[in-house]
Formats: sequence, structure tokens, C-alpha cells
Amino acid sequence: MIPDVSQGLAWLKVNPKVLKGIRRGIERETLRVTPYGTLALTRHPVKFGAALTHHWITTDFAEAMLEFITPVYDNLDHLLTFLRDIHRYVARNLREERMWPFSMPCFIDTEQDIKLARFGSSNIGRMKTLYREGLKNRYGALMQTISGVHYNFSLPIAFWQAWRGIEDVESGKAQISAGYFSLIRNYYRFGWVIPYLFGASPATCSSFLRNRKSNLPFECAEWGMCYLPYATSLRLSDLGYTNQSQSDLGINLNDLASYVAALKRAVITPSETFARLGLKEGDHYLQLNSNLLQIENELYAPIRPKRVTNSEETPSDALLRGGVEYIEVRALDVNPFSPIGVDAVQVRFLDLFLIWCVLAEALDMGSAELLYCSQKNWDRVILAGRKLGQTIDLACDGSHEPLDKVGKALFNDLRRLAEVLDGELGDQQYQKVCDELVAAFDNPDLTVSARILKVMREESIGCVSLGLMEKYHEMLIEEPLEILNEAELLKEKEASVQRQRHIESRDKLSFEEFIKQAGRSCKRKGM
Repeated sequence: MIPDVSQGLAWLKVNPKVLKGIRRGIERETLRVTPYGTLALTRHPVKFGAALTHHWITTDFAEAMLEFITPVYDNLDHLLTFLRDIHRYVARNLREERMWPFSMPCFIDTEQDIKLARFGSSNIGRMKTLYREGLKNRYGALMQTISGVHYNFSLPIAFWQAWRGIEDVESGKAQISAGYFSLIRNYYRFGWVIPYLFGASPATCSSFLRNRKSNLPFECAEWGMCYLPYATSLRLSDLGYTNQSQSDLGINLNDLASYVAALKRAVITPSETFARLGLKEGDHYLQLNSNLLQIENELYAPIRPKRVTNSEETPSDALLRGGVEYIEVRALDVNPFSPIGVDAVQVRFLDLFLIWCVLAEALDMGSAELLYCSQKNWDRVILAGRKLGQTIDLACDGSHEPLDKVGKALFNDLRRLAEVLDGELGDQQYQKVCDELVAAFDNPDLTVSARILKVMREESIGCVSLGLMEKYHEMLIEEPLEILNEAELLKEKEASVQRQRHIESRDKLSFEEFIKQAGRSCKRKGM
């Protein structure tokens, strides 16, 4: 029913120390809103420094869309405390504004209210804004205001040395990359467990559906909420942050070279659909180019292989240079029951699940399985995961297994893995997470989506949203900083402004020539 990992678990039980030093990072997105729950129309606060270059506080698609980025840590509690410190600092400096506690956006009157994020006058800053202009024109600005949490994860070199028999990162980068791609294939096959347990967007404000085509059988309440009764994550549905136009890109998850080749091909292949948008309207650019992807980051995926890039290096070139360094999990909704959008239970579960994905056998994945079988399983869970009798097609042959049966079988493995991790840490935190979460397969009402939908149906989406954002705001402004301090935050703010000015001072090309040069570079590298 699921891959046999008994051999891997037995190996790990003998070599538990290879997991010491797991590295993690978190990126959390949130909208700035008014006290009434409407989108803030103000610019990114000057108090937070330069969005282009700040290490911890930036913007995503829109000026009103904050993104918080932690450093990478091997201590889980330290990681979450650092993220909470960022939230504490931001809450104190938002004046009358608040942070929206959900993935699906607040009430937005018109798309014209959504102002694209600005990153200064440098060519690279203007290019980042133009890229967002392209996203707006291709997919609509409203979709881009959906928020999520990204979890970055990497295993220590000691694990790969023991598991793959390599000497060091440089000589073993091919084996490490192959291991991470095994993880990714298993993630596609079984990662639907993440929205099942933690999906937190079964409903949306009715303003999000205005003038949008959807075949989903929504139930709409009088107080402005539309929902699917058994849904887990509208954010991950076709209504949200996915892109059906990318289904035929030929992305290959079997090895690094094939993955990069497909990605590079997509950024130089013209699209008839996007060509009809045009590149410019008078002097105003409408998109970076009319290719299938403007840049590689436009690929929508629930997980990505990553490596930190050097200056002027594309993500795929970084992967070719040094292999996969870490993976980025992108399927987490903002957790409305946490003031920072994510909690330790989720992080510990992801640790267990991602390690399991590495240890479990991961046969090559053909395009049919990727596009139809795996995606259909995810869609079932996303749109109706809590429905009684929901099933999963594991064999991709039309046969089905009960979702609860598959979930409990997976947790049997995760529980054994948790014992290994807890044995090294000297506590039972990972085992407690397993015991808590596995109960949701017998009782779907314990899932995050069921819990938040129940409250919304009882109190209205507006009351719940305003109540949570005000509760978290008051909580965060009262809490003292634990890791950061005001002096460090002020120093980073001023340093970010100086870094942006330095970038702006180095520009030699006009923006027009800069864009043309960037396009020529993509074509050369894609050949």
C-alpha cells in the first residue's frame, strides 16, 4: 500500500546520530489590513527598511503583502522564536494596521486596490516589479494575494555520508541530489497528507469569487463566506495558487539534469496565450517576456529543489553548479490557530514526513503519474479530503484505497521514526505529534480545516477573521523580544537601505537594455 521502509528504519535505528543537525528555515506571507479587515492601501512601511535587501522583512507580490524570512537553524525552538520575534516587531510598528491570519485574502473591493510591490529604482528592483506586473496580467492580481508558509529543509552531511557513502558535499553532490529527488517524488505521491492535516482554507470571502469562473459547488452563507463542506485547502486548488497552463511543461522529477532542462526550456519557449497580452502598452511594460515562464520562479509547484544562488545566477544554474542543497515545501496554508502562521507540531511532522520520503523507495515518475494520478489524489484531498469514504489511488491503475487506511499506515512508519529522533533528543515530542495527528484519520473533525470551518459557520467569516487578527496583534505587541532586539532590528533596517542604494548606484545600463540583456542571457543558458 505504501513503500516498505523497514530496511531504512532499521538502518536509522543503528545510526541515529546522522540526523543531528537538520537545518530548517521558514518563510511566512501575510497581508497588511485595516482594523476592518480590508486590504491596506499604504506603502510598505519605511520603518521596516528596504524590501529589496532586508534579510528578514520583505514583500511578496503586493506592497501590502509582507513576507518574513528566518535564517537557517538546526534548533527548532530557536527557529520558531526568531519568527515570532519578527512578528512581534512588525505588530508594534504597524500602527493602525494588522496582519491577516488566513491564507485566502481579506475583503478586497477591486483588483485596482492591489498595488504591486516596489523595490526601488535599480534595474533589478524594477525587474522584480515588472515580473509581478506579468503575473498580474497572466493570472490576475487577486490570486497573487493568497498567502502561504514555506518550509525549507535539509539533511546534514553526516546523513548523506552514511546513507549514500559519499565523502563530502562537492564529490557527493550527484548522490545528494538524487536523494532529494527521491524525496520529491515521494512527496508528490504522498504529500496530500499535508493539506489533509493542515489545510486551513476550506472557505473564502465571497469577494474573492467576484467575476471569477469556477465550477466548484460552493455553498455560500449570507455573511459573505463561500465554502466547500469537505474541502481542506482552496489555496491549493485551481481557484488558488496553481496554474493549469503549466501542466504541459514536461517537468521531470527523476533526476536533476532532466528537471533543469525542462525548466530552462520553459523560460525560452514562446506562449501563444501570453503573446496575445503583448509586451508593452505604449511605454508601459506588461510582462518580462511572452514565454511559458517569465522566469524560473514562476513555476508553481508544491515542492522545489533549491540551492542558494550566487550573484546574477539563476536557480537552475545554481542547482547545476552545486547540486540540490535543500528543498522548499510550499503546500502549507497559514495556520489560523497560530499567531505566527505555523507551529511546532507542523514543523515536527514535516521533519518526520520528509525523512520518510528520503528513506522510502521512490521509483521513477512518468508524466502520466505526475499529471494525472498524483494530481488527482491531491485534488481529492484539497476539495473533499474530509468526505466520508474518501479514497486515494496509490497504484495509478484506477484502484483505490481508503484515505484513512493509507494515512494510518504512513503514521505507523512515522511513529517508528519519531522514536529514533526522540531517542537522540531525550524527550518524546515527535512521538506526541504522531499520536496527536493520527487521530485525524479516524475523526476528520480534528483537522485544521474542519476546526476553522466550524467556527466560521457558527460566527461568520468576518467575526472570526477580525477576532483572530486583533487577538494576535494584542498578544504579539505585549510579548518581549527573545532573540532579536530593537538595536539589531534598527541596524538591519539601515543596512538594508544602504544595500539598496549600493545596488542602485552600480547600474550602468538603461532599464530597456537591461531587460533585453536578461532575455538574451536566458536564451543562451537555455540552449
